[in-house]
Amino acid sequence: MSVRRVVPNIRTTGGPTAEGMERTAEFYGRLGLREVMNHGWIMTLASASDPTAQLSIMGPDATAPVTPDLSIEVEDVDAVHAAMRESGAEIVYPLRDEEWGVRRFFVRDPNGQVVNVLGHR
Repeated sequence: MSVRRVVPNIRTTGGPTAEGMERTAEFYGRLGLREVMNHGWIMTLASASDPTAQLSIMGPDATAPVTPDLSIEVEDVDAVHAAMRESGAEIVYPLRDEEWGVRRFFVRDPNGQVVNVLGHR
């Protein structure tokens, strides 16, 4: 199984115009990260010199009942989902295709962290 990127998710309240999200983006902007995606409830910032160096700022997830702690983009989300189910890991959010072009599910790691496992369609 191949991992394409790992992105920490920083929780905040409100949407992209909320003071907390703006302050967080400004803070990380001082470190050289710039907005590369904004869906209103999640904003991803990346380095201009290394676009795989990313972090996301999130309000409440658009479709899931919980906000994940991190996101891992994989080459084959279906294979990872099958492996997690076989291992008995807790699937927090079922495998599904989202309207913004990803196929994803959430799984809880042994430390209680919620991981958004996704692949782009």
